[in-house]
Order: sequence, then C-alpha cells, then structure tokens
Amino acid sequence: MKILHLDSNHPLLLNQLNELGFTNHEDYKSSKSEIEAKISKYDGIIIRSRFSIDKSFLDAAKNLKFIGRVGAGLENIDCDYAETKGIYLISAPEGNRNAVGEHSLGMLLSLFNKLNKADKEVRQGKWLREENRGLELDGKTVGIIGYGNMGKAFAKKLKGFDVEVLCYDIKTDVGDANAKQVILEELKAKADVLSLHIPQTDLTLNMINSDFINGFKKPFWLINTARGKSVVTQDLVSALKSGKILGAGLDVLEYEKSSFENLFTSNDMPEAFKYLIASENVLLSPHVAGWTVESNIKLSQTIVDKIKVKFN
Repeated sequence: MKILHLDSNHPLLLNQLNELGFTNHEDYKSSKSEIEAKISKYDGIIIRSRFSIDKSFLDAAKNLKFIGRVGAGLENIDCDYAETKGIYLISAPEGNRNAVGEHSLGMLLSLFNKLNKADKEVRQGKWLREENRGLELDGKTVGIIGYGNMGKAFAKKLKGFDVEVLCYDIKTDVGDANAKQVILEELKAKADVLSLHIPQTDLTLNMINSDFINGFKKPFWLINTARGKSVVTQDLVSALKSGKILGAGLDVLEYEKSSFENLFTSNDMPEAFKYLIASENVLLSPHVAGWTVESNIKLSQTIVDKIKVKFN
C-alpha cells in the first residue's frame, strides 16, 4: 500500500510504517489541486490540518482505503461522504487526551489564583498581595460538556481535588467513577466551572451563546480547550462584562487559522477580541492544549497502531 503524507509528524510515523512494509511518500508543499491530481495513486493519506478533504478530493481519490488524521477530530474531512466510499477514517484522540486534561487543569488553577496577573505585576515591581488573593478549587462543582477522551482525561486530573464533577454528553451511559452524567439542566444549575471538550459539529457550532450562558444558575468560570467556533466571542465578552462568566481560559478562538495573525496588523480586530486580550481574568494560549512533546510521539504512535491493526 502507498501512503501519501501531507503534513510532517514525529519521525516514528514514517519509520514504523516503512518497517511494516508500506510505501511512504511525502509532499508538504504542493497545493490542494496538485495533490488532488495525483491522489488516485495512493491507498492512504496522513494529514493534520493542512486543508479540508471534501467531496471533489474524495472523488479523485479513487483507490483510497484510509485517511489518518494526526489529531483528535475529523472535522476537516467530509466523513459521511468518505464512509459512503468505504474509506476507513482514523483519528488519534488517545494520543493527546492527557495533554489536554493537564492544560485544562493548568488554565483553571492559573485563573483561580490570578497567576498571569500576579506574574506581570511582580515583574513590574508591584507587590500586591490582597489584590491577588485566589480561590480554592476544593468545594466547587465542575461541569464538563463532552465526555469522550478529552473530557474523561480532565475529570481524571480532578480526582486529586475535593470537587463534584458532572458531565453532559449526547451519548448515554458515558459517566464513570470520575464524573456523574447528568442532563444539561442539572449541570447548568450546579456548575461553578464549565469545561468544553466537544468536537466541532452542527450541534456545537456557536453553542455557547447568550441564551446558553444565561441558563446557568450561578456565575461560572469557562475553560475551552476544544474548538473556538463553539463559543460566540461577543456573547462571552458580554457575560464577562456582566459578571455572569467570572473568567475564561481559552486555548482556542473563533479567530483562528490563517486570519489570526492578520488581526494584529490590520485595522479589523474585532472589539470582542480587543476586550479579551486586555482582560486580567482571561487566559489565552494558541491551540496548544494537546501540543506537548509527549503527545507528538503518542499521536503518531496511535495512528501507526490503528493502521497496523486494520491493514497489516
């Protein structure tokens, strides 16, 4: 079988696939149309997020047997159409779930203890103790929406704290010893913290809007290490201003991808984003929750293992 690699990954991916007898070609620079013109020669594709794999691309991939995405989600692939063509879809959420769980917890503890704010002030010669009095996580209720690999990893990290962990998912019977599965209304009634671990789908796009936020009984803290477009930024900012959301840890933003850097070099920066970057109770990171030294290895190994089970 011939595999075309469209993004660079940890060397073990190529090395182990070579050892298993696969023929591996790399093309990290050609345009999508150039790749599409030759994709019929290949049995498999390995991709991260270089471009979307849509119907026209899949129609051109006449001999394609599998697509491996070195990441957790498959939203850059037309999965339904691929499956009608008998193409096996492989993702690797097992590879970076621990990283996401740790990053989510790190963001939450940093927000509770004002570490970002305090660090900046000390560097500026300010020693403000009372202004940086923190909160303790113990005694709080943490609500998790999306209880798959990522949500479960975060709940596992919370086991060291005296917290109640609730989870909501569209699937039934996903609760475990680390989180009690509840209906969404119960989660909204009890949660002090909301952490999102949902894929990007039609159901989750713009899910966290004003109506959703105002349905919570108490003011709460928001952590999003999932997908940026699940949160309506303007509605988040309104909730931060009103105090309905007490603070936010955002590893993902709706302004991501190729347009993000342009926000800082043009005059088109949204007012909502200006507010986020100026807020002391908002913590931002560049979609790196699952992006650790260890996850780089584990993501690639997961893809190899799944290909090996199915095709070798």
